[in-house]
Amino acid sequence: MDLIPAPSSAVRRPDEDFPLDATTTLTAPPGLADAERWLRGTLSAATGLPLGPGRPGTGIELVLDDTLAAEAYRITVRPGHALLAAGGPAGALWAAQTLRQLLGPDAYRRSPLRREGWVLPGADIADAPRFGWRGALLDVARHFLPKSDVLRFVDLLAAHKLNVLHLHLTDDQGWRVEIKRYPRLTGRGAWRERSMVGYRSAQRRDDRPHGGYYTQDDLREIVAYAAARGVTVVPEIDVPGHTQAAVAAYPELGNTDVVDTAALGVWTDWGVSHHVLNASEETLRFFEGVLEEVLELFPSEFVHLGGDECPKEQWKDSAAAQARIRELGLANEDELQSHLIRHFDRWLAERGRRLIGWDEILEGGLAIATTPQGAPEAGASASGTEHPEAWGRSRAAVSSWRGFGGGIAAARAGHDVVMCPEQHVYLDHRQADGPDEPIPVGFVRTLEDVYRFEPVPAQLDEAAARHVIGTQANLWSEFADSARDLDYRAFPRLVAFAEVAWSELPAEPAERDYPGFERRLRGHLEVLDALGVEYRPVDGPHPWQRRPGVAGRPIEGPPPVR
Repeated sequence: MDLIPAPSSAVRRPDEDFPLDATTTLTAPPGLADAERWLRGTLSAATGLPLGPGRPGTGIELVLDDTLAAEAYRITVRPGHALLAAGGPAGALWAAQTLRQLLGPDAYRRSPLRREGWVLPGADIADAPRFGWRGALLDVARHFLPKSDVLRFVDLLAAHKLNVLHLHLTDDQGWRVEIKRYPRLTGRGAWRERSMVGYRSAQRRDDRPHGGYYTQDDLREIVAYAAARGVTVVPEIDVPGHTQAAVAAYPELGNTDVVDTAALGVWTDWGVSHHVLNASEETLRFFEGVLEEVLELFPSEFVHLGGDECPKEQWKDSAAAQARIRELGLANEDELQSHLIRHFDRWLAERGRRLIGWDEILEGGLAIATTPQGAPEAGASASGTEHPEAWGRSRAAVSSWRGFGGGIAAARAGHDVVMCPEQHVYLDHRQADGPDEPIPVGFVRTLEDVYRFEPVPAQLDEAAARHVIGTQANLWSEFADSARDLDYRAFPRLVAFAEVAWSELPAEPAERDYPGFERRLRGHLEVLDALGVEYRPVDGPHPWQRRPGVAGRPIEGPPPVR
């Protein structure tokens, strides 16, 4: 039973196998309807078996067990009966995913290759995740990804027990979410005249207009599809930087006393645009209107507001921005950015939601997180009736991307942290050295490097370490313009990351059994083949996966530890 991610415990019972046939049933209580529906639809498609409803104690049976945590499960397979006990709906979905793994790679097909010979191996499995946030960022702003590819990516996350899709919806190069009260955000901001090909130093361009956006119904569909598979979609709407597409659509959002914002278009370069939002009350009201519609589409506890890479040059040159700094009694431009972030932190908290942002939101000061007596502990889910602002504390969380330093500082200050340092888990970074790696950027991050990534820094004491609520791998799309390119960059490294996020591996990376993972991965590559994933082969890219002549930006040597 070479399961990925590795379960907490698994014992093979070779004399207790359960052959499946046309009489095999599938039963679940109403509270596990999503898992029952998904499992029946998936296994019936792959096996050709009907898996009709049956009686408790027979066939494949899903049950609730209130002694288990919400995402925990146990599987017991004996002749004629496979019992999947789960602490809640999420645990039942992960149990269902494990059951599919037990049936082998052919169970991942959408149509049966055979209708006989399906056997569940006798086993006792107990399992639960290490982290509550096990995420992957999908950047659909730089290169738009059609809805069908997003849904496919959700399936790939769920198959590996990853439970958060961080959907990066807006940036300088495109706005991808329909906002009905501001139609020009997609009418103008969703397409650019051309795209840069490869790293900007080569100044190579594709003069084909690029664009696309998701309607509100598209996003409702994505969110519902993901939820039915145990995946939460967390939207990202960037403020105050990475906003040239928004300013191009609504020029009054920019720093009009410094630049002719009416002449701006959606940015056609990669990198960080210097065209950022102004800090007026009118701009705050505009983005409150955006977020009102975003909250209706995405029921997630967290809403990501970026907050990263905001150049301050225009604010320094803007009389209006300087007057705003004086009006608010702020010290400088960093505190002006912090003012914007704190405003939306409070605004979201009043609506029972939580802000999460990149680690730059710590610059200029972020309210110290404190938990008064009777308030939920950090990391607890916020219900729609909670009002965290009444407790006098920030519940903002931090995505630590520039290394571990921001996450360490945030955790020590009482903020929840998702660890996603670029030096370790940016999967758009190159996988090997050498000329065949397509558009090579960043540090070499091999499959083994990702497997040995440890999300919780040793510098944190036990109390601060509890604020590391999870980890996330990020897929930025400047150099990945299709699902095929994303497949290549994500897999099989995302498989290794999934085990880091789920399994209780040794905290010391050198002590992890990488050869054992490699052995299990060899069989798992057949699962990826069955799912149609165009992963990077172990010995290097296929000819059609290369991009000869397209410049990248490789960084030599090992990544710094910071």
